[in-house]
Amino acid sequence: MNKILIISPEKCNNCKTCESVCSNSAVNVITFEEAEVSVPVMCMQCEDASCMKVCPRKAISRDENSTVVVDPNKCIGCKLCISACSLGNIHYSSRQKKILKCSLCDSNPLCAKYCPTRAIEYVDAVKSNINKKRIVAAKFKELFEVEQ
Repeated sequence: MNKILIISPEKCNNCKTCESVCSNSAVNVITFEEAEVSVPVMCMQCEDASCMKVCPRKAISRDENSTVVVDPNKCIGCKLCISACSLGNIHYSSRQKKILKCSLCDSNPLCAKYCPTRAIEYVDAVKSNINKKRIVAAKFKELFEVEQ
C-alpha cells in the first residue's frame, strides 16, 4: 500500500529535529510569528507533480512506491523543477552539483520517524488519511488567505 506524509502544524514545537535528521537537507521548519505556528516544509509528493512535467530529460519520475525521485544520471541541472515546485521544496547543491529533494528515505522518512510531537507522520494512503491531509491543508491555507 502507498503511503503519504501528513503535516500537522499545530503539533510542531519548532524543535527542528526533522531538519537535523534529513540527509538531503530537504526539510525546513518555517515559523509564522503572526499565526503563532511553525510548519515543517518538505516535498509533499504531489499527485500531479509539476516538477516531473517540466523536466526536459524526464529525470524526475515516480519509483515503485510512488515517491517522486530524481535520477542523477539523467538530470542536467537546468533547475526548471525548482521553478515549477509551488512549495519551493527542490534545491540545487552547487557543492554536489545536483538537484536535492525529499526521497522519503527509501520509504522510511527519518523526519517522521524522529518527530517527537508527531507533527510529521508517514501513514497509509487510505481515504481517511488523504481526507485528513486535505483538511490540514485547507486549515493552513485559511491562516494565510488575504481578505479582499
